[in-house]
Amino acid sequence: MAAETAQGERWKPIANPWLIAATVALAAFMEVLDTSIANVALPHIAGNLGASTDQGTWVLTSYLVANAIILPIGGWASSVVGRRNFFMICIVIFTVSSFLCGIAPTLPLLLVCRVFQGIGGGGLQPMAQAIMADSFEEKKRGQAFALYGLVAVLAPSVGPTIGGWITDNYSWRWIFYINIPVGILALVLTQRLVQDPPWIKADRKNLFKLDYIGLGLLTVAMGGLQIALDKGEENDWFASNFIRFFAFLFVIGISGLIWWEWRHKNPIMNLKLFRFKNFAICCLLMMLVGGVLNAATVLQPQFLQQLLGYTATNAGMALTAGGVALVIVMPLAGVATGKFPARNLAAIGFGFFAAAYYYVSTHITLDMSFGEASLLRVLQMIPIPFCFIAITNAAYVGLPKEASNQVSGLINFVRNVGGSIFIAVTGALVTNRSLFHQARLVDHMQPGSPAYASTVHGLGGFFGGGAQGGMMARASIYQQLNQQAAALGYEDVYRMLCWMSIGMVCCAFLLSKNRPGQGAPAGEAVH
Repeated sequence: MAAETAQGERWKPIANPWLIAATVALAAFMEVLDTSIANVALPHIAGNLGASTDQGTWVLTSYLVANAIILPIGGWASSVVGRRNFFMICIVIFTVSSFLCGIAPTLPLLLVCRVFQGIGGGGLQPMAQAIMADSFEEKKRGQAFALYGLVAVLAPSVGPTIGGWITDNYSWRWIFYINIPVGILALVLTQRLVQDPPWIKADRKNLFKLDYIGLGLLTVAMGGLQIALDKGEENDWFASNFIRFFAFLFVIGISGLIWWEWRHKNPIMNLKLFRFKNFAICCLLMMLVGGVLNAATVLQPQFLQQLLGYTATNAGMALTAGGVALVIVMPLAGVATGKFPARNLAAIGFGFFAAAYYYVSTHITLDMSFGEASLLRVLQMIPIPFCFIAITNAAYVGLPKEASNQVSGLINFVRNVGGSIFIAVTGALVTNRSLFHQARLVDHMQPGSPAYASTVHGLGGFFGGGAQGGMMARASIYQQLNQQAAALGYEDVYRMLCWMSIGMVCCAFLLSKNRPGQGAPAGEAVH
C-alpha cells in the first residue's frame, strides 16, 4: 500500500531516503549495541563498585525491563510530539543517561541511570524502523530493511568484542562514554534530515489519552518476566518463592494486558493488528528469530570462555567473522526481497538455520581451533538476513500506513522478548543437559573399570605416584569429565535449535504469497 498524500500522489521526504535510513540506523545501532556491550564487563563493574557478581547482573536487567516497557508506546508518543521529535527526545535521554552511567559512583545510581538509558533506547529501534518504512516506496523497502537488519543483528554480535576490548584495555566506564559523540551526531543529522509524513500529526491533547492502565499492566508483565528469566537459574527456578512470585506477576500482568488492550479505545499496544494473519505470523517468526539469534550470540562466547579458556576479547573476536559475513550477505538479501516472495526467502533462511545448527552441533568440541570457532559463527550468521528482512518487510504488507508506528513497536517488542526467553531457556538447558551427561559419564569411572583403573594409574605416575598422585589423577579425570559433559550439553542445545529451525520452515509457508514489491494479497484480515 503506497503512502499517499491527499492529492493521491505518494509522499516523499525532502532528503534522500538513504541518508535518512543511515541517520536513524546510526541511532538504532548505538542503542542495540548497549544491550550486549556491558555483558562481558559485568565482573569489572561489580568489582569496581563493591558489589557481588549477582548484583551486577541487575545492570542488564534494569536496562532490558525499561527498554521492553517503552518499545510499544512509540505510537502514542508520536501522536503527542510527532515522530521525529520523539526520536530526538529518545536520543537525548539515551545520550545523557550514558554519560551519567559512566560517572555513576555506586551501583544503585548506575541502575537508576540504566533505567533511564533503557527508556531512551526503547523508542529508538521501533521509530527508526517506522521512519525507514515510510521513507521508501514498497518495492525498495527490502533494501532499507537490510540496513536496519544489519544494525539489529550486527550490533549484538560485535557488542561483546567491543565491550571486552574496552574493558580489558581501558575502563568499563568507556563502554558508556562512547555513546556520547555518536548520540550528538545522530541528533544533529535527525534534526536536519528527518521529517514526519503528513498522516502523523502531533496533538498535545493526546498527552492525556495515554493508556495508563495498559502501561501499568505492561510494566508488571515485563518486569516479572525479565526478573524471573534473569534470576531463574541461580534461584533454581520454580523451587524458589522469589521466582514463583515474579512468574505470577507476569501471568497476571500479561493476562490483564491482553484483556484490557483488546477493549480499550486507544490502546498502548494495538493487539487488534493480530487479526491480520500475515502480521500475526510475522510476530511469531520474529520472536523465534530474535530468540535463536540472541541465544547463539550468548552460547558461543560462553562456550569459548568457560571450556576453552578464551579471554573476553578473544571470545568476542571469534564472533567478528560472522559480522563480516553479515555485512556481505545483508545487501544481497535486501535485493532478493524485491524479487522473491517473503515466505520463500524466510523458508530458505530457516532451512539454512537448520543446516547451520546441525553442523555446529557436530563440530563444537573441546579441541576446536579459533578458525573453526569463527567458521561456526559465519554459518550461523548467513541465514539471518533472509529471515529478518523478509519477515520485517512482510509485517507491513496490507496494513494501514497509519499503523506503521504500532507495527514497528510490536515487531521489535516480540523480537526482544524472544531473545530474553531463549537466552534464559538455552542457558538452563545447557546446565541440565550437562548434568545429565555428567551422570552418564560417571558410570564409567567405577574402580572396577579396567580402562578407568589404567588411566588413574598412568596419570598417578605422572603426578608423582603414591596416594597423593592417585588423588590428583582422579581429580584431573573428573575435571575432564565435567568439561566433556558440558560440551555435550552445548551439542544438545544446538541440536534443539536445529529442530526448531525446521519447524520454522513450516511456519514460513503459512504466510500469504505476496507479489514482491507490491501490496498485500487478498484476504489479509482474520475476523
